[in-house]
Amino acid sequence: MAKEKVVLAYSGGLDTTAIIPWLKETFDYEVICCCIDCGQGEELDGLEERAKLSGASKLYIENIIDEFCEEYIMPCVQAGAVYENKYLLGTSMARPAIAKKLVEIAHKEGAAAICHGATGKGNDQIRFELGIKALAPELKIIAPWRMTDVWTMQSREDEIEYCRKHGIDLPFSADSSYSRDRNLWHISHEGLELEEPSNEPNYEHLLVLGVTPEKAPDKPEYVSMTFEKGIPVSLNGKKMKVSEIITELNQLGGKHGIGIVDIVENRVVGMKSRGVYETPGGTILMEAHDQLEELVLDRATMETKKDMGNKMAQIVYEGKWFTPLREAVQAFVESTQEYVTGEVKFKLYKGNIIKAGTTSPYSLYSEDLASFTTGDMYDHHDADGFITLFGLPLKVRAMKMASLERDKK
Repeated sequence: MAKEKVVLAYSGGLDTTAIIPWLKETFDYEVICCCIDCGQGEELDGLEERAKLSGASKLYIENIIDEFCEEYIMPCVQAGAVYENKYLLGTSMARPAIAKKLVEIAHKEGAAAICHGATGKGNDQIRFELGIKALAPELKIIAPWRMTDVWTMQSREDEIEYCRKHGIDLPFSADSSYSRDRNLWHISHEGLELEEPSNEPNYEHLLVLGVTPEKAPDKPEYVSMTFEKGIPVSLNGKKMKVSEIITELNQLGGKHGIGIVDIVENRVVGMKSRGVYETPGGTILMEAHDQLEELVLDRATMETKKDMGNKMAQIVYEGKWFTPLREAVQAFVESTQEYVTGEVKFKLYKGNIIKAGTTSPYSLYSEDLASFTTGDMYDHHDADGFITLFGLPLKVRAMKMASLERDKK
């Protein structure tokens, strides 16, 4: 009788490498490794050999970079989705995309289960599992780090020893390093000195995508981008797809020290955690998109869209991508993007994105109205009646309070 199959979300790191023999030994599964490429670069080198050496029967490497950019990143950019005012959701956005691909492979392989290496303290376990439950409720989910009765490894040393005992002798080191997650949009860093909020980050040791503002060039660099219906379509006059624009912006932003955020955030599981995020290209892209929206969205729409952006950030952070609520919020956001078309210019300088002019055929900015000279459309006398009515509730309340004070005397 054929063994049941399990699809393992595989990165090639020590954790997921140790999980391969553990799954075979504990459950007698055939292990299918699946590495989802969201733009993590050289981290994918040599994975096939490593997976097979560790006992996997097959390795899928699935490139979903364009899908990640167009179907996950851009809806969040258009929404202005930022978690707790700082975090641009780099890891959060990738997890549903990965979960969807894991489910596809599980169905293709006729697997009984999906396994992930996320810890029991983090957000990723929630994001992976909510995605899997929404798309394939029949699949079993295995989370070794939560199965403390059968997963007995507590440290990197334990995992290295376990691998050695199973004939897997790979160049993993037990030295402590940052816990990182990387994709095209960002890289996150946790651990080491960051675990103590009173410590300053060791940026010399930590940064991967760029430099600190102090080390950025002394000369600013001008950049121009064009958007059509809220989607970037060109950079510095060159037409590109979204993934290419983000790649180029990462290089530009990294060079100029842009998008480095040190945040203590509230995880879904109830604890605070401290991390440093590098999102050079994403920071520029979101700022450029915001600049264009300033010109073309009316006040009431902008106000409501801000609320929807916060709601979208919460939905994505909590792993609720495959829900009717996310679809509804995204539908609202998409309707606001109809006229977010135009060109944004700015200069990058030592961590700053400085406006250098924005134009749109749908701009609601009217020089006639905004200038200090009186035009036909605005009669200053009209402001008298407006202020009288706008301030009426304040005046009525003040009169009432004054009369109550008089009555006391």
